[in-house]
Amino acid sequence: MKKIGLLAYQDMQSLDLIGPLDVFGMANTSTSGKPPYQLHVIGLDANPVHAENGLIVTPNCTLDDAPALDSLLIPGGIGSRITATDARLLDWLRDRATTTRRVVSVCTGIYVLAATGLLDGRQVTTHWRYAADVARRYPALDIQPDQLFLRDGRFATSGGLTAGMDLALALVEEDLGAVTALAVARELVMYIKRPGNQAQFSAPLAAQSQGRGRMADLLKWLLDHLAETLSVERMAESVAMSPRNFRRVFAITFGTTPARFVERLRLEQACLQLTTGHAPVERIASAVGFNSVDAFRRAFRSRYDATPGEYRQRFGQ
Repeated sequence: MKKIGLLAYQDMQSLDLIGPLDVFGMANTSTSGKPPYQLHVIGLDANPVHAENGLIVTPNCTLDDAPALDSLLIPGGIGSRITATDARLLDWLRDRATTTRRVVSVCTGIYVLAATGLLDGRQVTTHWRYAADVARRYPALDIQPDQLFLRDGRFATSGGLTAGMDLALALVEEDLGAVTALAVARELVMYIKRPGNQAQFSAPLAAQSQGRGRMADLLKWLLDHLAETLSVERMAESVAMSPRNFRRVFAITFGTTPARFVERLRLEQACLQLTTGHAPVERIASAVGFNSVDAFRRAFRSRYDATPGEYRQRFGQ
C-alpha cells in the first residue's frame, strides 16, 4: 500500500487538494483486493484548515507525526505565498524529499515547492495566470507555462485546478496501469485522460476568451470548414476583412499566425476523434483538413510526441 500525503494549509484552494484526493480514493474502489493507496491529509499542526472558499478541512496527521510517504502533493491557493515563507515547513519538505518517491505541486502550490530550492534547474509548469510571477520570483526554474503538467525526475508540477486531477490520474496510471486509470476517469466523469503536454487552453477556448468583434465569430466558421483549404485570403473573406488587415488583427488577438492556429485546431479536433471514436487515421486526417496522412502523422508527432495510433491506444475509450 502506497502512502499518499496531501498538504493542507490556511487559504489553500480546496479543489487542488480534493480533486487529487478523489482520484486516488476512486482508484482504491476501482481495484479488487487490498486498496492500493493510504491517504493522509497533513496539516502544519492539528488545527482545522480553512480553504479559500470557506471549506474546513481537518488534517489526520501533522508535520510532526506524518508517516513515511510514497508521494506528497502540495495544493495551491491564495495562502501559498504566505505558506512559502514558513521556514519549518520548507525544512520539512527538503528533508522529506530525500525519501519520497514523488513530490508534486498543484497549480500555485509551486510557490511553496519552489521556495525549497528543490525545483531549481528543472522544467516546471503552473497556472497560466501566475507563470510570469513565478518566473520572476524563482528565476532558476525553467517555466513551461503552456503545459497541463510536467514531470522532471521525482518532481511533478501541474497547471491550474482540474489539471491537478489530470496529474493525479497520470500517477495512478503509472502505479496501477492504463485500465485502472481509465476506470477512474470514467467514474469521475472526466472527459478524457489528458496528456501532460496538452495545452492548458484548448484552441477553441483560447479563441472564445480572446476573440473580439469579428474575430469572435471566426472560430465557429473555422470548425465548420476545417476539412477545407483554409488560406488567409479565405479566412479574411469570412470576416469581411482584407488579408493584410486580417493577418495584423489575428496576430494581435491570438498571439500567433493564422496557419499555426489552424494547425493546432486541426490537431486538437483530431485528438477528440481519436479518443472518442474508431474512425481510421486516414479518415480523421482528411476530416480535419490534412492533405495527406503522412503530413498529419508528422504534425501530430511533432506536437504530441506520439503517433496518432499510440495516442489512441493510450487515451482512447
